[in-house]
Amino acid sequence: MRHALLFSVFVVASCGLAYELIAAALSSYVLGDSVTQFSTVIGTYLFAMGVGSWLSKFIERALAVRFIQIELLVGVIGGFSAMLLFMVFAYAAEPFRLVLYGTVFVTGALVGLEIPLIMRILKSEVAFKDLVAQVLSFDYLGALAVSILFPLVLAPRLGLMRSSLLFGLMNVLVALWAIRLFGETLRPARALRAQGVAALLLLLVGFAFAERLTALAEEGIYADQIIHAESTPYQRIVITRWREDIRLFLNGNLQFSSRDEYRYHEALVHPALAALPAARRVLILGGGDGLAAREVLKYPRVESIVLVDLDARMTDLFRRNALLRHLNQGALDSPKLLVANQDALKWLETNQEVFDLVLIDFPDPSNHALGKLYSSAFYRLLEKHLSARGLVVVQATSPFYARKTFWSIVATLEDVGFTTAPYHAYVPSFGEWGYIIAGRTTFTPATSFPVATRFLTPATQRLMFDFPADMARVPAEVNRVNNQSLVRTFEEEWGRVMR
Repeated sequence: MRHALLFSVFVVASCGLAYELIAAALSSYVLGDSVTQFSTVIGTYLFAMGVGSWLSKFIERALAVRFIQIELLVGVIGGFSAMLLFMVFAYAAEPFRLVLYGTVFVTGALVGLEIPLIMRILKSEVAFKDLVAQVLSFDYLGALAVSILFPLVLAPRLGLMRSSLLFGLMNVLVALWAIRLFGETLRPARALRAQGVAALLLLLVGFAFAERLTALAEEGIYADQIIHAESTPYQRIVITRWREDIRLFLNGNLQFSSRDEYRYHEALVHPALAALPAARRVLILGGGDGLAAREVLKYPRVESIVLVDLDARMTDLFRRNALLRHLNQGALDSPKLLVANQDALKWLETNQEVFDLVLIDFPDPSNHALGKLYSSAFYRLLEKHLSARGLVVVQATSPFYARKTFWSIVATLEDVGFTTAPYHAYVPSFGEWGYIIAGRTTFTPATSFPVATRFLTPATQRLMFDFPADMARVPAEVNRVNNQSLVRTFEEEWGRVMR
């Protein structure tokens, strides 16, 4: 019995940490700012475990029965937690935070009850010092196992909803195992067994229909028909369609609409590339949809393009899906283009190539993982890969809605020695959108475009470099890796817009 209960500690600890990670990951997906979400969820969960541990002293009788009942409760509540949170966000977003922290607290309190009860059940069989050492060792080993498996295997392969249901099943199986271990010494053994079987069946049904339920939740989040949805190790990719309008969402954030993406990508690529008649080598960081590459490939003089995008599932999707290939005109299959599915920072650190133009098409700095890619350290590293007359172009969010964020990116580029030329363009799906051209010398725009464009003309380009009073430069902090001030500023400014 001792070894069986110690192994149950391993499982219990695994499940407890898994629910915590799932809640934090899900809230960061839908609310952004992963550091805040993980910090607040983990803090609430640990506090709740402390409350549960304190409450355990009031359980004086039938310890094994109470342990089994708590396992069943944790299994059902924790197992269905991701499903509940998805549904609440999709159909009643206002109380999402209340439900999130309420679920985390209840789950944490129940998990906090488990370990003290197991220790009290085992105290007659094991000396106290050995009991504490063994129980805590198995507890920490379980936490280690899940902390490794969750980001590498569970989240990308099963998704958040199925992962939570899987751990719920594990809790219920521990309860059923405990019923068998203690046998008929449990007074309500038959009732407990019936409760365990009911919880098991409920979770199995949830697991079987998890994909449909995920789709149902996402239908409430996205207004248009979902034609593709998948979770990768790095993000949730959703493609929607309404008539001829194809839209890409990453972690719930709109990345482009096929109705007006040409405005965004022409503004990103052509002002700089048209001003570099000698440009032969182009680096694209981000841009796994191939739309920026499509615009670069309009220039016959460009001999090679390297596209660095972290997510291989993203580039594969936009290479193989006929609808998406039509949008990027098969750019990802061009013999001129090489795709490297790596972290951009690591790629720059390990690669020695030099480029005439670098296009930075990362998502907005909504979390610290992205914020580092807008930092002075990143731009300093990038400068080493730029040819003598080369240029960098950075997509830099909206100078209207996130004015201080935009000018913070400008200040960060200037801090590492770049001369900047900020500009903006109107993209209907996003409003006024900002870009920055950076180089070692003052930028001089081209007077004409040597390739066909749908939006850009020399006249519209001149207006893009002029900032009206409500978007004009304001004092802004340089974004450094050690403080990530840009992420905080971004969240504050866009948070006001979304209210």
